[in-house]
Amino acid sequence: MTATSRPVSRFAPLTLTMVLLATALLCAAVSPGKAEETKLPLPRFVSLDANDVNMRAGPGTEYPILWQYHRKGLPVEIVQEFDTWRRIRDRDGAIGWVQANLLSSRRTAQVVDGQKILMSEPGGGVPIAKLDPGVIGHLKECDGSECRLDVNGYKGWLPRSDLWGVYPDEKVEAK
Repeated sequence: MTATSRPVSRFAPLTLTMVLLATALLCAAVSPGKAEETKLPLPRFVSLDANDVNMRAGPGTEYPILWQYHRKGLPVEIVQEFDTWRRIRDRDGAIGWVQANLLSSRRTAQVVDGQKILMSEPGGGVPIAKLDPGVIGHLKECDGSECRLDVNGYKGWLPRSDLWGVYPDEKVEAK
């Protein structure tokens, strides 16, 4: 009996490559990988942890840059998580994706709508500082209608309604 040989198809290497690629994708889909979704509540406020942060159209460096932030400490709101990317919203309503390692859980708040007076006590007391719109302070606590801030060493209270970076009914524990 003689063995017969069949010619190898010119598509055999392509078929093998496709099978290997499909296997790799399947393994990646079922293995835990390095996903860093936090299971923390959404939405939530955080702040930028770098002076240069790119907001992208999608969760990956291959997506175009929509916006560039140049202000460490700027409060932003996380609205979605995907792997090591977070979809954020800024005060102006711009929405896009940033890498999670460029965000900090340290809470900040931004002064909105005109100059405000930082007060020594909730609802009154002695004036501590005048704060222009856009000034960012470290959020120390919020309870009721007032929040305590530290703005470059000036510590005092502002009405919650004068700030962006804290929810209307959110309680922020004293730090």
